[in-house]
Amino acid sequence: MDCPSEENIIRMKLDGIPFKKLEFDITNRNLFVFHEGAVDPIYAALTELNLGASLTYSEETVEKFDEADHTKEKSLLWTVLIINFGFFVIEIITGFFSRSMGLVADSLDMFADAIVYGLSLYAVGHIAAKKKKVARLSGYFQFGLAILGFGEVLRRFLGYEQAPNFETMIIVSLFALIGNAICLFLLQRSKSEEAHMKASMIFTSNDVIVNLSVIVAGVLVYFTNSKYPDLVIGTIVFLLVAKGALRILKLAK
Repeated sequence: MDCPSEENIIRMKLDGIPFKKLEFDITNRNLFVFHEGAVDPIYAALTELNLGASLTYSEETVEKFDEADHTKEKSLLWTVLIINFGFFVIEIITGFFSRSMGLVADSLDMFADAIVYGLSLYAVGHIAAKKKKVARLSGYFQFGLAILGFGEVLRRFLGYEQAPNFETMIIVSLFALIGNAICLFLLQRSKSEEAHMKASMIFTSNDVIVNLSVIVAGVLVYFTNSKYPDLVIGTIVFLLVAKGALRILKLAK
């Protein structure tokens, strides 16, 4: 499990199957399921996801499980959702005006994050059918945007196009970098041991790398006066967005 999308896939797949608690070891890609009754229904559901699930061991435990108050956690997720969606709007507008596909692609990456956080919040108290419907619509929308982005990148590769405005690329990406740094700081300060919060930290760390990549592309555009650094970075980020959309669509199965 290496991102919030995969964790949501697992949680929604197990929706309706009784268990007490899920613990994710993100680094080693291990999942610990605390449950009562047979393990077979849980294992069968996990193998259907084609994420390489295998049963390592099963043993009894005397651990007790109490209902936790997730108010602070929800508030934190709302904060990072708003930050990500806000920068999605800012980057997609400035990306089009500055002719930067790197900014447009980065905006869709921020939008993908907002979808993941939104699905996590929406899932509380809703039945599986509604969760899957929202996941399906979000995944198709995100994948459609990625396809449109690829088409635009291809058009700009083949046709004559001015180099993007490198100042806008660098300045907006710097602000997006600050926004993601704030999200990462808030997530780390929470010191949450919950798997989806740890996964969100990894997701946000990856966003920081994307922001830095767009900044580097802006610097290369300045030195080369060429459109190609921006298009290359845009293509890479669109691939990441499309991959994320396909993961989200797994939620609807």
